[in-house]
Amino acid sequence: MTAYEPSGDPGAGTGPTPGPAPVGYDAVVLAGGAARRLGGADKPGLRVGGRALLDRVLAACAGARTTVVVADPRPTARPVTWAREDPPGGGPLAALAAGLRHTTAEHVVVVSADLPFLAGPTVGRLLSVLAASDAEGALLTDVEGRDQPLVAAYRASALRRELAALARDRADRADLTGLPLRRLTGALRLTRVPDAVASFDCDTWDDIATARARIREHGHVLDEWITAAKDELGIDLDVDTGVLLDLARDAAHGVARPAAPLTTFLVGYAAGRAQGGPEAVAEAARKAAALAQRWAEEAAEAESAPAAGKPDVAPDATPDTRPDAR
Repeated sequence: MTAYEPSGDPGAGTGPTPGPAPVGYDAVVLAGGAARRLGGADKPGLRVGGRALLDRVLAACAGARTTVVVADPRPTARPVTWAREDPPGGGPLAALAAGLRHTTAEHVVVVSADLPFLAGPTVGRLLSVLAASDAEGALLTDVEGRDQPLVAAYRASALRRELAALARDRADRADLTGLPLRRLTGALRLTRVPDAVASFDCDTWDDIATARARIREHGHVLDEWITAAKDELGIDLDVDTGVLLDLARDAAHGVARPAAPLTTFLVGYAAGRAQGGPEAVAEAARKAAALAQRWAEEAAEAESAPAAGKPDVAPDATPDTRPDAR
């Protein structure tokens, strides 16, 4: 297990400001381990926040031109290329070599499939650090300063060079089975990016429990839920959640509490009918918020102003003015 520091946001760390990947890249995800400390459980399929660990990692690498998963094929939320080391179970170095054969980009993100807090900004930061230096790899370090070579971005040419050198050294073997990953990374010029959260991996059931608890903390639960819902619904749309939350609040307070979920649904439906992106959602939300504001203003006026024509006393208190008194 990589040590976990409870404070901080997912993807937090030092380095350039997170953003889109500065260069085109491929991704290799190692997902074929035996998970012995989990009793042989299907670790990539274990769920954190309703999403399989593998799917969470694939979402973080969504910007990759090609994503290769080294494991036996399984259903995934995003399309991938499947690969397998020969023989299966040959270890991370053999798995990396098998996955790398399916990539063409010069920059390759290499990650394991058990990183619940890995996010797109972290991937972008690793690529930014690598592109801005003469290093051959940029990897995360955990809260204790340990290197995490399976949360890293590498220059593919350097990986291929060192893999070929290792293969030549093993003239008696046709594969890289059993070799530790440090035999490769020890020969590379590396730069390091501290990140106590994104480097957290799940090796034990306690790690799984820690990850599941963290995503339900106050500062993370809403973003986690929105991301999970978008993946489940097949929606790849980034919208200003603050706008929608403000709209829901206005509809609940200015109209009626059930108006909040119904109004936000109608906004989404209207944006979908318009076949728009974030701008269409924002425009529909603006119109609905303005309507809710007008509704609230009318209700406030009705409560504060006296009703027109309302008598000061009850009609039966002035019988001489009643129609039947004549």
